[in-house]
Amino acid sequence: MAQPAGTPGVVAPQYTTNPPRELPRRRGTELLLLSFAAFIVTSAFVLVQANQEQELSLSVVWYGLAYLAIFGVAHLAVRRWAPYADPLILPCVALLNGLGLVMIYRIDLAREQRAISLSQEITANAPRQVLFTVFALFLFLAVLTIVKDHRTLTRYAYTFGLIGIVALALPAVLPASLSEVNGAKVWLRLPGFSIQPGEFAKILLMIFFASFLVAKRDLFMTAGKRVLNVELPRARDLGPIIIAAVVCLGILVFERDLGTALLFFGIVLVMLYVATERVIWVVVGLSMFFVGALIAYQLFTHVQQRVANWIDPLATYDDPGGGYQIAQGLFGLGTGGMFGTGLGAGRPETVPEASTDFISAALGEELGFVGLGAILMIYLILAMRGMRSALAVRDTFGKLLGGGLSFAIIMQIFVIIGGVTKLIPMTGVTTPWLSAGGSSLLSNYILIALLLRISDTARRPQQPPKPRPQVQAPLAEAHTVMVQRPRPAADGGSTP
Repeated sequence: MAQPAGTPGVVAPQYTTNPPRELPRRRGTELLLLSFAAFIVTSAFVLVQANQEQELSLSVVWYGLAYLAIFGVAHLAVRRWAPYADPLILPCVALLNGLGLVMIYRIDLAREQRAISLSQEITANAPRQVLFTVFALFLFLAVLTIVKDHRTLTRYAYTFGLIGIVALALPAVLPASLSEVNGAKVWLRLPGFSIQPGEFAKILLMIFFASFLVAKRDLFMTAGKRVLNVELPRARDLGPIIIAAVVCLGILVFERDLGTALLFFGIVLVMLYVATERVIWVVVGLSMFFVGALIAYQLFTHVQQRVANWIDPLATYDDPGGGYQIAQGLFGLGTGGMFGTGLGAGRPETVPEASTDFISAALGEELGFVGLGAILMIYLILAMRGMRSALAVRDTFGKLLGGGLSFAIIMQIFVIIGGVTKLIPMTGVTTPWLSAGGSSLLSNYILIALLLRISDTARRPQQPPKPRPQVQAPLAEAHTVMVQRPRPAADGGSTP
């Protein structure tokens, strides 16, 4: 017999209107986008060979298979160790790296033709770029496998900061024969290879600053004295970050690496603003930057030369270290126009350092304004997805580190593209994943691995806390209740 509703002892059935479902991992989307990037890169190789050599050779097959193998392994690594990571980050990097490899290979072909006409020999950069990409993949895999949770990096924040400062200072204390290239003492030149320690130092220092700002965030906003209606932190709280920043900037200025100094200063300033949400720090930082720029202009002749090249590169066109490189890059961009000359149909080799600092000018000449704008949009998408992951992650350190890593991409692009297009004075910063060179490629793959780790943490569904098993206390530790024995009443009964 059915019992009426509301009868005690009857448990109503539980209905779930929104049953929990697992967040899609989107690894299939990532694989599809990687396939599309591989198709674009392979087509670009075919166009370069068709326009340069009028035939197709086995080198296209070799480069194509190497590209597929590298990013196939990267995709499997992300699928295994970061299954919830953003599906757009790795395809954007793969497309940028592939287009850079195509342009480096195209410039190698032009240099080989010129060397044959002059009876000279050259060293091709494209095979070295493939080798550097393989080494970068190893570092990428190492970061994904070792750093299983980005929050563990906070345990070694001060160690990372010390190592970063030492890495920055190392080229400065070495002889010029071991550290100086083109006037900048930023290299560590060893037999068989050379490396820029500063490229890795910027990531280590970002981890240090993110951890420090998270730990001292409240002190940056409240504690300290009020000066000109601004609450300044206590000296003992502000000291470590000021000392680290001044030492790093001083080292970079001494090494004449002004591009990295500007990049480092901008990243620290943005991270400080994100941590405190106070505009006054941006105003103070920009004021310090302008004062430092004026002092550097008065002290260093190479800064004066770069400013003169920026104002009028044609006036210093024939001077040693003058505006020849900038002018040639602008001529190439002007030749490309809106839609470019076509891959393999331009003359990007006429620009010095076309494979490294001025690879964006080479791409602008052969792909035009539309092609170069599309490449910049890929960088913008990459940085936006990184920022989105930083906003979605649940811990403050991840937010600050992810925001700093994402902004570092945008800051590098602004510094190098601004210099090539004569928006700002030219600096020696490379274009991430496009330019030839091992140090930049290795460090930027470490950066992407950290971004993927943060993205995986942000998109991973929260696991419900496991219920604690109720353990019965031992008899000796169990609580006891003292009960008073009832007293007998006068009539022979007992009191209540």
